[in-house]
This record gives sequence, C-alpha cells and structure tokens, in this order.
Amino acid sequence: MEFFADLVLLTDSTFRIATPLVLTALAGLVCERGGVVDIGLEGKMLASAFAAAASAAVTGSPWAGMAAGIGASILLALLHGYVSISQRGNQIVSGMAINIAVAGLAPTLANFWFQKGGQTPLLGDEARFSTITFPFAESLADVPVIGALYSEILSGHNIITYMTIVIVPLVAWMLYKTRFGLRLRAVGENPEAVDTAGISVTLLRYQAMVIAGVLCGLAGTVLSTGLGAGFIRDMSAGKGYLALAAMIFGKWKPVPTLLACLLFGFVDALQGRLQGVALPLIGEIPVQFTIMLPYVLTVIILAGFVGKIQAPRASGIPYEKDH
Repeated sequence: MEFFADLVLLTDSTFRIATPLVLTALAGLVCERGGVVDIGLEGKMLASAFAAAASAAVTGSPWAGMAAGIGASILLALLHGYVSISQRGNQIVSGMAINIAVAGLAPTLANFWFQKGGQTPLLGDEARFSTITFPFAESLADVPVIGALYSEILSGHNIITYMTIVIVPLVAWMLYKTRFGLRLRAVGENPEAVDTAGISVTLLRYQAMVIAGVLCGLAGTVLSTGLGAGFIRDMSAGKGYLALAAMIFGKWKPVPTLLACLLFGFVDALQGRLQGVALPLIGEIPVQFTIMLPYVLTVIILAGFVGKIQAPRASGIPYEKDH
C-alpha cells in the first residue's frame, strides 16, 4: 500500500511538472509544422514567467499576470518571426539571441523595479493560480485506490494544468481537422505549392508564431504564478530545450509529444523523490546525479533517435518567393 501511495504522489508531481513542458513543446511543434525552427522557446518561457510574476505582484491578480505573460511571449515570437520570416535571417541565431537577451534582461529589470536581487516579490495566494479542489475530494481521500486517484491525481491542480488537458486535443484537432492546420502543415513541407495556390506563406507562418507565443506565455505563467510564487533568475532551468527534445522525440505530433513530455516530467519528479533516499545495494545517490537525470535522458533520446526521425522538410528554411 505504501508503494501505491508513493506511485500516486509521483504521478501527481509528474502532471504538475509536465504542464509547462507540454505547452512549450506544442508551441515548438506548431512553429516547426509551419516551417520555422524556434530555439527561443526557453527565452519566451522565461520572459513570460517574469512578466506574469511582475504584473501579478503589482496588480494582485493572476489573470493580469497571465495577460502580461502571454503578451510578452507574443512580442518575442513576433520578433523572431520578423527576423526569420520577413528578413529571412538565420532562425537558430535569432532564437539563441532571444534566449541570451531574456536571461540577462529579466533579472536586471526585476532588480531595477523591485530591488530584490533579480527576483520579484513573493506572491500571495490571491496573486497566484491556486490549486482547485474537486467536490468531495477531501471526504473521499481515505477510500482505497479510488479515493487517492480522485483526490490526489485528478483534483488539486491549478487551472493552467487543466487548460493544458484541453489544449492538447485542441492543437491536434487544429492541425489535422481544420483547413488552417492543413495549410500550416503544407507550409512546413512545401511552401512553394502553398504559394502557388495563392495562400500567403508569410501570413501562415506569422500565425503559427502567434499561437506559439500564446502557448509559451501560458507555460511561463504557470511557472511563476502556478507552480511557483514569483520569478527567480533562470527559473525555466532548460525546460525550453527539454520541450524541444520532447517535440523531436514525439515526431512533431501532438499525442506522442505529450507522452514524451510526461516521460520527462516523470523523470524530473522521480529525481526529486530520490534525493536523500538510500537505495538497496547502492546507498544514497548524490544530489548532483539525481538532478542530472532529465538532462541525461534528453541526451540519450537525441543521440539514439534523432537520426531516425524526419522533420518537416521546409523546417528552418526561409522562403523566398520567386518573381
């Protein structure tokens, strides 16, 4: 029974940790399906985390924080789109420039505005997205199996986590069941054919960037106002790159990408529970090694599978219309 309780808690942590990963991976998926590589997912997530926490600290409203976080992310997405789509610049360089700029600018602005060493003030419960407790969750908690599943796994998450559950099938429906999704996938495979049909490649790619901006904005918002209680330096901690790896491992498809993100979330949750625990025959694992687990898994996946996975053919290639 103790094993089951540990498994329930681990699953609960997996869903929470995977939320920003899923949102960010879907953002990268939409971009690359439209033919734009976005290495700047990390920077957009970090910028939205800062904007959301700063706005929530000033206004006392998590919804104002969400609006600010999404707005900041969309602005950076449009900047990346301008460089990559309109100016046909190097998409990798543009994305890395965003990551580097935000990593330095966000804590600098936080220090300038709040004088707390590059952090925002600690957010109170009224300024955060608190957990939502389902009806009868507390009274059913002691019921064997079903009670734990309902009260711990289904109940007790913030609203952005529940939104993510809806967003995944919504993105899948958009990509595979709508005219926009068909055109977007075509732009990522053969933009010349789309242009010949009289459809604007530039507009479709900008629309993909805006969608990615919204998703990254939600990911950053949940980091600082849902899972956390404020902004701290480098709080995204490489999650943007983990999301990229999950997207590649998921073959640019929503459901496999979701499963890859859950795998990364599970390993991250597991490393947190392994810290300070003595294992049979091994003993206590040093904290440094447990923290490495998600990143080691990323390297293994990319080294073992990336060569066997085919990206959208026009991904990363600027489109220049023939005259």
